[in-house]
Amino acid sequence: MAHADGATSAPRPDPGPDDVTWIEPPICAECGALVRVYPTNYDRWVSLAMVELPAKDVPEAFRWRLTRIPGRPPIPTDIVAVRVRGIDPLPSEPVVPAHRMMCIPEWGEP
Repeated sequence: MAHADGATSAPRPDPGPDDVTWIEPPICAECGALVRVYPTNYDRWVSLAMVELPAKDVPEAFRWRLTRIPGRPPIPTDIVAVRVRGIDPLPSEPVVPAHRMMCIPEWGEP
Protein backbone atom coordinates (compact mmCIF):
# COMPACT_ATOMS: atom_id res chain seq x y z
CA MET A 1 0.00 0.00 0.00
CA ALA A 2 2.78 2.44 0.89
CA HIS A 3 4.61 1.83 -2.39
CA ALA A 4 1.42 2.28 -4.43
CA ASP A 5 0.70 5.56 -2.61
CA GLY A 6 4.26 6.82 -3.07
CA ALA A 7 4.83 6.89 0.69
CA THR A 8 8.46 5.82 0.51
CA SER A 9 10.25 8.93 1.79
CA ALA A 10 12.73 8.92 4.64
CA PRO A 11 11.55 10.43 7.93
CA ARG A 12 12.43 14.00 8.81
CA PRO A 13 15.55 14.49 10.94
CA ASP A 14 14.89 14.34 14.66
CA PRO A 15 16.92 17.15 16.25
CA GLY A 16 18.07 16.85 19.82
CA PRO A 17 16.48 19.03 22.51
CA ASP A 18 19.52 21.35 22.59
CA ASP A 19 19.83 21.67 18.80
CA VAL A 20 18.88 25.21 17.72
CA THR A 21 19.93 25.03 14.06
CA TRP A 22 17.35 25.83 11.41
CA ILE A 23 15.94 22.80 9.58
CA GLU A 24 15.47 23.55 5.90
CA PRO A 25 12.78 21.74 3.90
CA PRO A 26 14.20 18.72 2.08
CA ILE A 27 15.13 19.05 -1.58
CA CYS A 28 14.14 16.48 -4.20
CA ALA A 29 17.23 14.72 -5.55
CA GLU A 30 15.69 14.42 -9.03
CA CYS A 31 14.28 17.90 -9.71
CA GLY A 32 15.81 20.12 -7.01
CA ALA A 33 12.43 21.40 -5.76
CA LEU A 34 11.56 21.85 -2.09
CA VAL A 35 9.26 19.17 -0.66
CA ARG A 36 7.28 18.70 2.54
CA VAL A 37 7.77 15.34 4.23
CA TYR A 38 4.94 14.16 6.49
CA PRO A 39 4.11 10.91 8.24
CA THR A 40 1.10 9.04 6.88
CA ASN A 41 -1.71 7.56 8.92
CA TYR A 42 -0.11 4.11 8.40
CA ASP A 43 3.40 4.87 9.75
CA ARG A 44 5.16 5.66 6.48
CA TRP A 45 6.46 9.00 5.17
CA VAL A 46 5.42 10.82 2.00
CA SER A 47 6.91 13.75 0.07
CA LEU A 48 4.27 16.34 -0.76
CA ALA A 49 4.32 19.42 -2.95
CA MET A 50 4.71 22.81 -1.27
CA VAL A 51 1.39 24.12 -2.64
CA GLU A 52 -2.25 23.12 -2.44
CA LEU A 53 -4.19 22.77 -5.69
CA PRO A 54 -7.88 22.38 -6.50
CA ALA A 55 -8.90 18.71 -6.60
CA LYS A 56 -9.90 19.03 -10.27
CA ASP A 57 -6.21 19.71 -11.16
CA VAL A 58 -4.78 16.73 -9.24
CA PRO A 59 -5.26 13.14 -10.47
CA GLU A 60 -7.00 10.91 -7.93
CA ALA A 61 -3.89 8.82 -7.22
CA PHE A 62 -1.92 11.88 -6.04
CA ARG A 63 -4.44 13.59 -3.71
CA TRP A 64 -3.47 14.01 -0.04
CA ARG A 65 -4.77 16.03 2.89
CA LEU A 66 -2.92 17.18 5.98
CA THR A 67 -4.85 16.64 9.19
CA ARG A 68 -4.21 16.84 12.91
CA ILE A 69 -4.23 13.64 14.91
CA PRO A 70 -7.56 13.50 16.76
CA GLY A 71 -7.61 13.54 20.53
CA ARG A 72 -4.51 15.70 20.86
CA PRO A 73 -4.24 19.19 22.38
CA PRO A 74 -5.38 22.15 20.24
CA ILE A 75 -1.79 23.05 19.38
CA PRO A 76 -1.15 21.59 15.89
CA THR A 77 2.01 19.63 16.63
CA ASP A 78 1.06 16.22 15.24
CA ILE A 79 0.06 16.45 11.59
CA VAL A 80 -0.29 13.43 9.33
CA ALA A 81 -0.87 13.05 5.60
CA VAL A 82 -4.01 11.13 4.65
CA ARG A 83 -4.83 9.92 1.14
CA VAL A 84 -8.09 11.30 -0.23
CA ARG A 85 -10.18 8.19 -0.91
CA GLY A 86 -13.75 7.02 -0.78
CA ILE A 87 -15.71 10.23 -1.26
CA ASP A 88 -14.28 12.40 -4.00
CA PRO A 89 -13.66 16.02 -3.01
CA LEU A 90 -15.47 18.84 -4.74
CA PRO A 91 -13.57 20.07 -7.84
CA SER A 92 -12.67 23.37 -6.12
CA GLU A 93 -11.69 21.78 -2.80
CA PRO A 94 -7.96 22.14 -2.03
CA VAL A 95 -5.78 19.03 -1.81
CA VAL A 96 -2.04 18.61 -1.44
CA PRO A 97 -0.53 16.78 -4.42
CA ALA A 98 2.18 14.18 -3.95
CA HIS A 99 5.51 15.59 -5.05
CA ARG A 100 6.02 12.78 -7.57
CA MET A 101 3.11 14.22 -9.59
CA MET A 102 4.96 17.51 -9.99
CA CYS A 103 8.52 16.16 -10.17
CA ILE A 104 10.26 16.89 -13.46
CA PRO A 105 13.81 15.52 -13.34
CA GLU A 106 16.60 17.90 -14.27
CA TRP A 107 18.43 16.60 -17.30
CA GLY A 108 22.13 17.09 -17.81
CA GLU A 109 23.54 19.08 -20.67
CA PRO A 110 23.58 17.30 -24.06
